[in-house]
Amino acid sequence: MTKEKMMNKDIAIKVENLSKVYKLYNAPIDRMKEALHPFKKNYHKEFYALNDVSFEIKKGQTVGIIGKNGSGKSTLLKIITGVLTPTTGKVTVNGRISALLELGAGFNPEYTGMENIYFQGNLMGFEREEMEAKVQEILDFADIGDFIHQPVKNYSSGMFARLAFAVAINVEPEILIVDEALSVGDMAFQAKCFNKFKEFRDKGITILFVTHSTDLIIKYCQSAILINEGVKIKDGDCKETVETFRKLMVNLARKNVEEQEEKQAEKEDKPISKQRNLKEQLTINHTPIIYGSMEAEIIDFGIINDKGIITNQLYHDEDYIIQMTVRFDTDIIDPIFAYTLKSVDGLELTGTNSLNLNQVFGKIKAGEKATVRFNQNMILNSGQYLLSLGCTKYQDGNLTVFHRIYDAVAVEVISTTSATGIAFSVSDFSIERE
Repeated sequence: MTKEKMMNKDIAIKVENLSKVYKLYNAPIDRMKEALHPFKKNYHKEFYALNDVSFEIKKGQTVGIIGKNGSGKSTLLKIITGVLTPTTGKVTVNGRISALLELGAGFNPEYTGMENIYFQGNLMGFEREEMEAKVQEILDFADIGDFIHQPVKNYSSGMFARLAFAVAINVEPEILIVDEALSVGDMAFQAKCFNKFKEFRDKGITILFVTHSTDLIIKYCQSAILINEGVKIKDGDCKETVETFRKLMVNLARKNVEEQEEKQAEKEDKPISKQRNLKEQLTINHTPIIYGSMEAEIIDFGIINDKGIITNQLYHDEDYIIQMTVRFDTDIIDPIFAYTLKSVDGLELTGTNSLNLNQVFGKIKAGEKATVRFNQNMILNSGQYLLSLGCTKYQDGNLTVFHRIYDAVAVEVISTTSATGIAFSVSDFSIERE
């Protein structure tokens, strides 16, 4: 790997045909057998943690790297920072890097927090006097009190993350690289960190970070990179990259379902059904609250975006179809179909039903199936919510519940803007100055 001035001074990081290959042996003795074999026989299998990855990151960009566990994201960051050496390919870096990788990296567990501040500064090339001028800012940001004088081996993961991030941002980085270490901090600290990201972005500092949160990618990044099984799948627009990641995860989930079905079918000697219900393409809650007489049963449901994709991930102010299919086991006159979105602590936030929409259906006969669709613009703020579904009926002033599924699906709402509370208000703003 080379770290040198680039011909194009607008590029902060350039990755060219990068691969990292590990040799996997079935037993420790195989390594020795391979080394001593007179005809150089291989006793290993090659595992590509990264395979021919290339991209460029411009100066001042905030770029998110996303992918499932084990896809090679952390390996990529370690090669960029020089912790690992690539098998093939090249990385060129233009600027001083400050990196926050996995917890513990670069810190001496026997040193106190204060001693590690100076230790990290020394690794970055700062003299002790230079670090003394930065100590107070680091202490104020970390906000861990007297624990700064205790060995870091006694720190909680959250305290360690606070100190490590405080040091990383106060050593005058031109490029800040952050692995998922921030996920261990509390919400207030994470908000503090991402406010610092915004400040750095305004100063033209390049930020590269790994996350599982698609919300953070949309909110804070100008560009995103999707890595899967060591291969770069997509590089560019955040929303498009996130959509590709979501499709990838759905296909993986569907593949796992199919594999389980095939195994079960082999055991029971049954034909395998390849037809997929909508709910099988969602990440559903496997412990919902279900009750009702079951005279009418919700047999399928889904959330569909404007591209016809079934998704748990919704964007503010975009339109979605909330769909359910109900099978009727008895004749029912004027059933009511409903959905509700709730907060994770159970507060009902929004929703509607066919009665509120003045929709009546007359008699639906036993054996029939009805598929109903609610066209809904997403008004909720960023966050995690739960979708509930129901089929009921009012008769003689009493509510009869045929089938309710509370907390059927967890959904994530993403917004590029913020609002106070849980929903966006339609509002205009003007100002006059004299």
